[in-house]
Amino acid sequence: MSSTIDQLDVGMRLIKQRTNIEPEMGLILGSGLGFLADRVDGAVAVGYGELPGFPVSTVEGHASRLVLGQLSGRRVAVMQGRFHFYEGYTMERIALGVRLLGRLGAKIIVVTNAAGAIRDDLRPGDLMLISDHINLMGTNPLIGPNPDHLGPRFPDMSDAYNSELRKQARQVALAEGVELKEGVYAAFSGPSYETPAEIRMLAKVGADAVGMSTIPEVIAAVHQGLRVVGISCISNLAAGISKKPLSHDEVKETAHKARDKFTRLLMAIVGQLR
Repeated sequence: MSSTIDQLDVGMRLIKQRTNIEPEMGLILGSGLGFLADRVDGAVAVGYGELPGFPVSTVEGHASRLVLGQLSGRRVAVMQGRFHFYEGYTMERIALGVRLLGRLGAKIIVVTNAAGAIRDDLRPGDLMLISDHINLMGTNPLIGPNPDHLGPRFPDMSDAYNSELRKQARQVALAEGVELKEGVYAAFSGPSYETPAEIRMLAKVGADAVGMSTIPEVIAAVHQGLRVVGISCISNLAAGISKKPLSHDEVKETAHKARDKFTRLLMAIVGQLR
């Protein structure tokens, strides 16, 4: 863990040599959703490869850079692309991104992802506010020695997706005229898509959408005392619900179609969450 702290310290120094922006909010952009980083004003970009210990995303649709600047009048640090467990990175390395956002000063973390719909009323192109999650990835980013100055050994996850921020997000969506559904997000490790039997299981245990990311970052953020709000872009119907074979191309295509709605909502949320 000491190497993680050292990597965070070196990363912070490198970023502070590039910019004096101290972000109040951090954003993590999921599959096909990185276009929001292009809306950051006065942007200063740092490639993940420049930051010690940072993985570099190997998945199409994920850029590999941290963008700092102003978005909707707020100081932000935006992860344009994320790291995934299925890429072969350890959970400790996957957590580096959100840990760095917190060390840079962010108090609120906005996580986004593309997810498959399980619940009947969710359709491709819908946006879903994440109310809670089910971790089926088989591991946890907090396994191992605990850095007490980052957070407690046993963090409480009962309000992981902060209820007050969710309330504000619903109000923002209503004001913007954007339909925002709400539900529970589940994650497997991937990279294979889920089987129809697994989707039937998820429906029975209370999951509304499924993906392969987000949960490790949320656990690490909560561990640090950061407040989290999460939004899934529903990119496809999960296995067994749709008769079509699942593909990453469909995920990217749907995210592109939802671009205007997603951008309008996220920019309003960034500007108004407190």
